[in-house]
Amino acid sequence: MTAVAATDDRLARRNALILAAATALAGANATVIFATGAILGSMLAPNPALATLPVSVFVVGMATATLPVGLIARRFGRKAAFQFGTLCGAMAGAFGCLATMSSSFALFCVATFFGGLYAAVAQSYRFAAADTASEGFKAKAISWTLTGGVLAGFLGPQLVQHTMGMWAPYTFAFTYLSQAAVAIVALVVVSQVDIPHRAATVQRAGRPLAQIVAQPAFIAAAACGVVSYMLMNLVMTSAPLAMKLCGHDISDSNLAIQWHVVAMYGPGFFTGTLINRFGAPRVIVAGLLLTGLCGVVDLMGTGVWYFWIGLVLLGIGWNFGFIGASALVAQTAAPAERTRVQSVNDFLVFGTMAVGSFSSGQILTYYGWDMVNYVVFPFVFVALLALIWFASRKTDPLPV
Repeated sequence: MTAVAATDDRLARRNALILAAATALAGANATVIFATGAILGSMLAPNPALATLPVSVFVVGMATATLPVGLIARRFGRKAAFQFGTLCGAMAGAFGCLATMSSSFALFCVATFFGGLYAAVAQSYRFAAADTASEGFKAKAISWTLTGGVLAGFLGPQLVQHTMGMWAPYTFAFTYLSQAAVAIVALVVVSQVDIPHRAATVQRAGRPLAQIVAQPAFIAAAACGVVSYMLMNLVMTSAPLAMKLCGHDISDSNLAIQWHVVAMYGPGFFTGTLINRFGAPRVIVAGLLLTGLCGVVDLMGTGVWYFWIGLVLLGIGWNFGFIGASALVAQTAAPAERTRVQSVNDFLVFGTMAVGSFSSGQILTYYGWDMVNYVVFPFVFVALLALIWFASRKTDPLPV
């Protein structure tokens, strides 16, 4: 490794650790919404079929923010975009608290929309960590950053568990106020990141966007990222409400979400190493197969253990599929092209994911939990076909 690469990797390691902490705090905010959104939605919604709408609005917020966040990052730097995101997270918590106390379903949807804006910014942490990394450390930088989600897996559900009844009879009101406080702490953390800002003229260099996104590698990566995230969100959004409908306690669903989130981010300690050793496509295949296995387990029964095991498999499948797809996207863009390409990729991922999220409540209400899981299989098959197609094509080297 050259002296320059070593210096870059020291900075990349520092940034990855800071962004891992930021991921933990942002993930806790998102986990609060995932754990409570459908349940609180069922309590506030005028129609049971709208119970998962707040979580769907969260996803819409993610899709809405991806391109503007990329613009902020290009014009003012990554740090400014990160600070904007944490402020949105604080607003999500404040609005969520007010919505709970006023029994306002519309205001709760506003809260989850701001939560989605924050989550979209947090998703860019993984690419930011790779910005200052050498080629050999990029996958690890992405992977390290996402390990912060392990702490989020404990922090978010435990935050819900210990605060949901503190302001009775306003269930979850203090939870959302606590969520706002966590976002303020995250604001301090992301302010410590050190990512040199590229001049706007440099960022406008590079190939036309249409040429970049037409690459087989980008198409396959985006397709696998879309499928991995959409299916994870579809099943995870429905699971807490499905558990409630099956007679399980809220504490059981909190634990299910907790271990699901830990499974999402825990493998990040070694996913980057697996990608470097076996290649991103093979790791993505493993993730897609685990996601399909989740559907199989969920169809075997409705006991608590079936939900828990299925959600753990879903989390690991998401980790391999999404981190692998993210690493493949990073390989399709030269340095001057990264923020544009990453923004487009995330827009595709979260825009499509919004469709799946909106569908989850309808599918669960009208067709049941089994149908939610049957939907998994055709999408996994399509993503696998995209990878096979990519593997059959030759790829051109990136411009320097």
